[in-house]
Amino acid sequence: MGAERHPPTVAAQNGRVREAVTAARRIVVKVGSSSLTTASGGLDTDRVDALTDVLAALANDGREIVLVSSGAIAAGLAPLGLPRRPGDLATQQAAASVGQGLLIGQYATSFARHRRTVGQVLLTVDDVTRRVHYRNAYRTLRKLLDLRAVPIVNENDTVATDEIRFGDNDRLAALVAALVQADLLVLLSDVDALYTGDPARPESRRIEEVHSTDELAEVAIGRAGRSGVGTGGMVTKVEAARIATGFGIPVVLTAAPLAAQALAGDPVGTLFHRAVHRPTARLFWLAHATSPRGRLHLDPGAVQAVVGRRKSLLPAGITAVDGTFTAGDPVDLVDTMGTPVARGLVNYDAVELPGLLGRSTVDLAAALGPAYEREVVHRDDLVLL
Repeated sequence: MGAERHPPTVAAQNGRVREAVTAARRIVVKVGSSSLTTASGGLDTDRVDALTDVLAALANDGREIVLVSSGAIAAGLAPLGLPRRPGDLATQQAAASVGQGLLIGQYATSFARHRRTVGQVLLTVDDVTRRVHYRNAYRTLRKLLDLRAVPIVNENDTVATDEIRFGDNDRLAALVAALVQADLLVLLSDVDALYTGDPARPESRRIEEVHSTDELAEVAIGRAGRSGVGTGGMVTKVEAARIATGFGIPVVLTAAPLAAQALAGDPVGTLFHRAVHRPTARLFWLAHATSPRGRLHLDPGAVQAVVGRRKSLLPAGITAVDGTFTAGDPVDLVDTMGTPVARGLVNYDAVELPGLLGRSTVDLAAALGPAYEREVVHRDDLVLL
């Protein structure tokens, strides 16, 4: 779907290179299943080797590389005798269980040709939303990089359920880029760039650069609505670019065969320019990586305190509670119209809160003990939506 349409070479562009790419020292690269597998669904060792050749060269040049790789489920199909990707979650998890070992084994063999060690990192949403897990994920990735290993990240498909999934590896890659505070995210697929329309149509043109989130939103809506970019996963790649650039990370989207050119700074694919300001990493994860387990309804005064004055949420400002959650879970804070205005990590179980609503922390401490003289959501665990 357009991968054969090669963009202009560097020479054709008068030698211009992308400084956002050449200056990047810590790079997250995401590769899709279709770029690693054969038509029958098994791993294509030639494709894996070609990718690792590019990434190992960067690592040997002093760059820090984190690879987010799809392909575990696809790699597990043939060994299990499955003719196609299963539709049910249990069979997907079984295929991932078999395929993940094959995938990491192939990467280990391929990187070993360059005397590079790989480390497998399997993540779930809980690993990046709960404070202790989040810090552990960062420390593991940081230590692997310090030891000159290449972390290979995937969603832990064998245990993730529909309720605790990232959704797709494009989104996971954007969130991992934020976690490690990367300088660049490169999304590799079977499509060589973002286009103004269906890449198969001659009138469609490659979009060389996207400069702002407003422009990115227009591209995403226009392409999703009129030119069917949902096929091939382009919508998820545009959304991943939106997430990463919002964290201050530039993004290059191109086809896997163009990886070497893209990472050399050649003007291939589409470059999404970063936002100027970078938000706090963990709150960024809270906004983009979590699904709320419940809702806290706020009175107008509490909405003003949380949104207008960036205060913590106290029991006195809550009028109702929805959902089933435990302390530490993400919940949405909604206004009187039911519109989410913020998301935060709650300090109480859902069953505890109804008896606390409308009461001050001083009264609660006097009646129930000092453990109840605390916020329902602390401002450090809260992000505005």
